[in-house]
Amino acid sequence: MDARSLMQAAEEVARKSGDVALGFFRQGVQVHTKGDGSPVTVADQTAERTAREWIESRFPEDGILGEEFGETRPGARRRWILDPIDGTKTFIRGVPLWGTLVAVMEGDTILAGAAYFPPVGDMLVAAPGQGCWWNGKRTWVSAEAELSRSLVLVTDERFQTHPERGTGWRALSAKSSVARTWGDCYGYLLVATGRAEVMADELMSPWDAAALLPIIEEAGGVFTDWSGKRTAFGGSAIATNAVLAESVRQVLGATKGP
Repeated sequence: MDARSLMQAAEEVARKSGDVALGFFRQGVQVHTKGDGSPVTVADQTAERTAREWIESRFPEDGILGEEFGETRPGARRRWILDPIDGTKTFIRGVPLWGTLVAVMEGDTILAGAAYFPPVGDMLVAAPGQGCWWNGKRTWVSAEAELSRSLVLVTDERFQTHPERGTGWRALSAKSSVARTWGDCYGYLLVATGRAEVMADELMSPWDAAALLPIIEEAGGVFTDWSGKRTAFGGSAIATNAVLAESVRQVLGATKGP
């Protein structure tokens, strides 16, 4: 399949599974705790099953890696990476800033990514060389060059797992115009569409980040882990517009990786 076809496929499966999750939103679903301490609901599970069924029916030889049901056909040449509800903690509190993430990979290369935000009706889709598209129109990161005029975002400003990173975040937020939380994937939507300049996460799983790297890069931005390495699989993420990329990472202490 060519890049445009993969973009369309990623968009379709994200929309289908995201709309399934939306059907459970604000319906008082029961919350369970997974082995890693994170919450999960029937909405997460049903949405991922929907995505898996869609992929299996059309691409039966492809592998699938999802947050809720693990990996299928790990040796497959091409894999789909699924996060049915990115921001489950947000979802269960009835806050509409969550999304559904879908990426397609071949080897270590991300071929396409889609991020769908069902409560607000926004869709982002991108592939290398094909641009980033927001609800069918080309979108770009902002051109803001001054931190003092920037909006910076983070999922959790406490940095409980990596407290040393909190020092850099506090320095960055002090230099910015506005600093906000309620991040998760919604923060990357705001960066990709030019409404925020920085989004940072101390912890990211592959299904959290895979779709977001091409989205940010094809919108003209920069996506790295906390070491400054261009990757969706470094366990953390920093997304910025291009002009502020170096200065933001200096303030955060996100040194350049290999």
